[in-house]
Amino acid sequence: MGSWCFHMTLKYEMQLLDELPMIYSCCIFVYCMFECFKMKNSVNYHLLFTLVLFSLIVTTVYLKVKEPIFQQVMYGMLVFTLVLRSVYIVTWVYPWLRGLGYTSLGLFLLGFLLWNIDNIFCESLRNFRKKVPPIIGVTTQFHAWWHILTGLGSYLHILFSLYTRTLYLRYRPKVKFLFGIWPVILFEPLRKH
Repeated sequence: MGSWCFHMTLKYEMQLLDELPMIYSCCIFVYCMFECFKMKNSVNYHLLFTLVLFSLIVTTVYLKVKEPIFQQVMYGMLVFTLVLRSVYIVTWVYPWLRGLGYTSLGLFLLGFLLWNIDNIFCESLRNFRKKVPPIIGVTTQFHAWWHILTGLGSYLHILFSLYTRTLYLRYRPKVKFLFGIWPVILFEPLRKH
């Protein structure tokens, strides 16, 4: 909703509704990925406090500084932390999840690359779109591709996180594809010992 409000208005207040939830949701991802190998009903208060404090500091500084590069660097630090943790999991814990983990990462990075191309070459891309048929112009809306690809990459990372956690809890997760294309996770009953 925040992203939609920002892109509809391009107002600073709506930009905050777009960008600050990126920090908060990424903190939730970080917590989940670092706690995926814990027993049920355990809470890591130290990590929780650290991530809440990080979120509060980023919010406070961003409200005062009003510089998007600050938010981008803070968000990048969180994503980098997620990448390191995910690589650890697919390298040493569950190597058979490499496809899901790396597909998620690849889509996210491709979206990030296209977003940067759009930022750097915005004027050139605008001029290019004026000269080509509309169908080609639409495909060069790289900011839109950023939203699509990072959204899909985030969705796959949520599946990766769910799969990792439920596998650890012995729920026997399975990736299935709705209509042959959309991945979802189904769970089999808990194993009895």
